[in-house]
Amino acid sequence: MALARHIGQTVASSSFIRKMFETGIRLKQEYGAEKVCDFSLGNPSLPPPAAFSEALIRVASQSFPGKHAYMPNAGYADVRAAIAGWVGKAQGIDLPSSHVVMSCGAGGGLNVIFKALLNPGDEVVASLPCFMEYRFYAENHGGVLKTVPCKPGFDLDLDAIAKALTPRTALVILNSPNNPSGTIYPEATLQGLAGVLADATRKHGRTIYLVADEPYRAITYGQPVPGLLALYPHSIVVSSFSKELSIPGERLGWIAVNPAAEDAAALIDGAVVCTRILGYVNAPALMQKAAAACLGVTADMAAYRRKRDLLCPALKRIGYDLVEPAGTFYAFPKAPGGDDLAFVEALQKQLVLVVPGRGFGMEGYFRIAYCVDDDIITRSLAGFEAAFRECT
Repeated sequence: MALARHIGQTVASSSFIRKMFETGIRLKQEYGAEKVCDFSLGNPSLPPPAAFSEALIRVASQSFPGKHAYMPNAGYADVRAAIAGWVGKAQGIDLPSSHVVMSCGAGGGLNVIFKALLNPGDEVVASLPCFMEYRFYAENHGGVLKTVPCKPGFDLDLDAIAKALTPRTALVILNSPNNPSGTIYPEATLQGLAGVLADATRKHGRTIYLVADEPYRAITYGQPVPGLLALYPHSIVVSSFSKELSIPGERLGWIAVNPAAEDAAALIDGAVVCTRILGYVNAPALMQKAAAACLGVTADMAAYRRKRDLLCPALKRIGYDLVEPAGTFYAFPKAPGGDDLAFVEALQKQLVLVVPGRGFGMEGYFRIAYCVDDDIITRSLAGFEAAFRECT
């Protein structure tokens, strides 16, 4: 077999999200798209804001030197400066433009950081539930993902994290607002985590980085998202414009390295080199210019609150055990009957598609991506009720 063994293994354990998405395509072909309620993929349903479309047209029509040329691997200098000011304000620190590296989405940015930080056998620690692509990202660069349980209600279990840290720990990755639970970790929890990492750094004689994966920062329902860079010196924020501008297919993101980190300059140099050697070379040129003109602009995020409020109370009335999400466009209820795979199959018979919780490292739950049209949510409720009755 020509395929590399580790890639063959990855194909065999392919993402539950993508499997359900592909199941949705098949069911829509079989029964008609109007009869299938597909909550499998976190694909924003909102159009980009008008300001973004206008900026993109404006940039595309302008003539300036090097418009379609290679650029420094870190991105356009003026774009990095604009993003540094915007991110620094949100994070509560003074962030120099030199500490921002443009990336091909948050996924590209995380691969760059993992490549820059991981030695073979190094550990990446994540709290469940989490985006399990982190495992593949870590393995891409010789690392190992090590997951720890959360507290009831999905807050971080700091004792569990402390026990998981070893001399092989290179970084802890944090996703807040969290995919799939919608949890926003409170500032007190993050302050406690900073103390845990500082203690482990002293104990093991190795700096442990805290990497924040923040593509959902703009999708919240009243609870603030604390600025991580102000809480821990050895921290890195990776994010993208995919969700807030509804442009996931454009693959535009950024990396911000805390200037307080003792080896920040070396880490930035490493991120720039990794951007090149991983084959990204640089983030998309026109998208950089267009997004930089729209900092602070978002799609109509109030629509996601409406969708959440259409779905979650209705599920609770049926009887679902559900922690209402504080952010993102995901809900993560307990699976009636306890078996998430069996329950997902029961929902599938009702032509309702969700992702089993084991796809995020937590059996017994399931994820609903409610970034869909309102009528899909309304149509799905009968199916959710029928599956609930079948499994309880």
